[in-house]
Amino acid sequence: MKSFKKFVSASMIVCITAAGLPFSAQARMVATEEITAPAASGTLSVSRDAVNQFLVRDDVRQAMLGQGVTPQAALERVAAMSDAEVAQLAGRIDQAPAGAGVVGILFTVFIVLLVTDIMGLTKVFPFTRSVR
Repeated sequence: MKSFKKFVSASMIVCITAAGLPFSAQARMVATEEITAPAASGTLSVSRDAVNQFLVRDDVRQAMLGQGVTPQAALERVAAMSDAEVAQLAGRIDQAPAGAGVVGILFTVFIVLLVTDIMGLTKVFPFTRSVR
């Protein structure tokens, strides 16, 4: 019993001493990009809308079905993408010549779906094996 009391008292001394230590404050420089990020969110929703409008086109839907990807799965995947990925994909859509960029965009969507299948986040393709 005496060793238990010593253990408890030693633990209490350590806890009370640690609670009395002052916490340090941290200061840093804030970049302009961090401040203007909320203003850029409007352009991100425009990018996401542009990608969604591209995916609902009939020619794109037919090409996706030819690859074995349902249009609903592609739209869900775009919703799950990060803002940077959506902005990159929207940039590729804008840069592609009319009709010629469908293959590149579909390839990008295919790669994104394939990677998420391999990571175990989805199960779209039957030929993939999850790492989980």
